[in-house]
Amino acid sequence: MRRIVGWVCIIVMIPIFLLCGFVAGKESKAVKGLGTVLDEKLPLSNVELSQNSFIFDSEGQLISEVISNQQNRNYIAYNDVPDIVKTIFITSEDQRFFEHLGFDPAGMLRAVFINAQSQSVEQGGSTITQQLARNVYLNHDRTYNRKLSELLYSYQLERTFTKEQIFEGYLNAIYFGHGAYGIGTAATYYFSKQLQELNLAELAFISAIPNNPSLYDPIKKFSNTKQRQERLLAILHENGTITKQELDEAKAYKITLSIKKPVDTNPHYVTYVHQELKQLISETEGFADRLANAKQEKEKEKIQTELTERVNDVLSKGVIIYTGLDTSIQAKLEQAVATHLPAQNVQSAAAVVNHESHHIVALYGGKDYEKFSFNRAYQAYRQPGSAIKPLLDYAPYIDLTGATAKSKIDASEFCKGNYCPENYSKRDYGTVSIDTALKHSYNAAAVRLLDTIGIEKGFSYLKPFGFNSITKDDYTHLSTAIGGFDVGISPLEITNAYSTFGNNGAYYENHAITKVTDLSGKTLYEWKEQPVQVWKESTNDEMRSLLSSVVKSGTGQKARVSGDYVGGKTGTTNDYADIWFVGLKDQYTAGVWVGEDSNSDVSHLYHQGPQMLIWRDTMK
Repeated sequence: MRRIVGWVCIIVMIPIFLLCGFVAGKESKAVKGLGTVLDEKLPLSNVELSQNSFIFDSEGQLISEVISNQQNRNYIAYNDVPDIVKTIFITSEDQRFFEHLGFDPAGMLRAVFINAQSQSVEQGGSTITQQLARNVYLNHDRTYNRKLSELLYSYQLERTFTKEQIFEGYLNAIYFGHGAYGIGTAATYYFSKQLQELNLAELAFISAIPNNPSLYDPIKKFSNTKQRQERLLAILHENGTITKQELDEAKAYKITLSIKKPVDTNPHYVTYVHQELKQLISETEGFADRLANAKQEKEKEKIQTELTERVNDVLSKGVIIYTGLDTSIQAKLEQAVATHLPAQNVQSAAAVVNHESHHIVALYGGKDYEKFSFNRAYQAYRQPGSAIKPLLDYAPYIDLTGATAKSKIDASEFCKGNYCPENYSKRDYGTVSIDTALKHSYNAAAVRLLDTIGIEKGFSYLKPFGFNSITKDDYTHLSTAIGGFDVGISPLEITNAYSTFGNNGAYYENHAITKVTDLSGKTLYEWKEQPVQVWKESTNDEMRSLLSSVVKSGTGQKARVSGDYVGGKTGTTNDYADIWFVGLKDQYTAGVWVGEDSNSDVSHLYHQGPQMLIWRDTMK
């Protein structure tokens, strides 16, 4: 009884409220009319509903749907909605929709008495416009204040948009349970079909849900949904919309649910795509420059917050993110780790790039990886060991001196100050060729090369690669020549750097994202390639020869695989906390790290060479 009285009060207040507004607008020029006030207070330029975004692999296959604001929604245009669906909602929710101004006092009063007679919610008191206003701009609080606000928004919606636009917004805004918003999403979620593929029985079935998604939950309360479906079908027959035969066939049709949850695969790679999207928007829209120029930490935090909000805004509008993911290589990489790294506490991380297209084609963030968790492929900074030698020692030395693979270098004992590095075998090798020194990874020779050209000069060759965690202290000690960094380098970083050997000494930034478009196909963001010539082409030719020797007859023989070109470098830290292999095969460059998160000794794996076996099996 209290609910009936409340509704009657609201219905009575509507004409009084509007009358006062119109009269006030006419009687005094100093007082603004209701329409003017609404335009100022409730400026509605469009009905914004968050939409799903989509991530595709290099073959155009969907690998992940990005759901914004926890609302799974695939927007569908008014003209793509079957007419029978429109009829069902008009008939059951708002019969005078195309006549009223956003609210229907007569309809409200009729709903009150029908619901009172049946002691249940058979009809809603709100119009379609009111329901859209409530879903988009307001909340579902049962207060008179919210109800009056709903009326104002509804009136303004009617003044701003066509009936078709309002109806389209409504059909995409309403909730169908289990995180599904909108009639199009409901079709794919409950039947794994497009809305246009559903028959009359299925269309009426999903149309039964929004009236009360909990009561008419197709999964938990199927019979309730079926009963309401049959009531809706009966109404269609009574109105002459469908024949008696169509009614009987639709009621008899066996509804079979086929639940289709949003696609969400390849967590190793997709996690990085989200990170790179933020970077792409930051660089394109000036956030990166603002962060670089910010002096105070609070200012940087504010800019970061703005950037995060901007990324969320872009995703909520619905975009398509095209990537370079090669799912076959990704699958081989994951299988290779599972095959060659069974040890429970030992982890691995890896990256594979196509150095011809400059795309990241596969990433491995760690065993038992879950989306958005710590991704070792790009977030783990580890000591590179001897894997840094080609980049910091050999290529710069050859580039500056004109040396070749056959040139001689002293690999005997070396000491400078208190620093006296030892070769792995503890032996003194004397004078050897550069080829011999690299393929057997003699530490003394590498340190001499860096000492000869100078640490500053050696590090100048690393600047184009943008290693994030190189510190000023790294420039002060020769131990960096054999990978002794203060912080370290991520697997993706060193793989990107090695791709230079596949591009005649020119460095291209490798990216996961190839482009970002809106849902209609208009390009919104894409990377602009700006290659940097790091060393001469002649230097690159010598380095490719040296790296090839490492695999043919040096420390990297376990990585040997057929191909027009195969070359790479192993890396091991003095305490055996990190073991690496980074190398190239034809158009691909890949880097693999093995170790424990706790920096524990993994020397028991050293002679097995799991990092090389993972690389080999991935590159086959």
